[in-house]
Amino acid sequence: MLVRAELTVEPFEEGNPGPHVEAAINALAPKESDIGPFGTSVEGSLDEVLSAVASGIRAAMEAGATRVSVSMVVTP
Repeated sequence: MLVRAELTVEPFEEGNPGPHVEAAINALAPKESDIGPFGTSVEGSLDEVLSAVASGIRAAMEAGATRVSVSMVVTP
């Protein structure tokens, strides 16, 4: 089972991701991630992705995020 999660960290300011976005990206860095303009996604096993997402959310919130939205998709 492959799981893909996307995190969107707010507040968002185009061209200026801010420390809260950078913190989430850095927390996901040990895992293969795809950094996009409106979200960062990570892919792997359920345990890997849940662990990475938890780290990303914690880092973003501790760095000043006001909202973190998560979308997860399972590919059988």
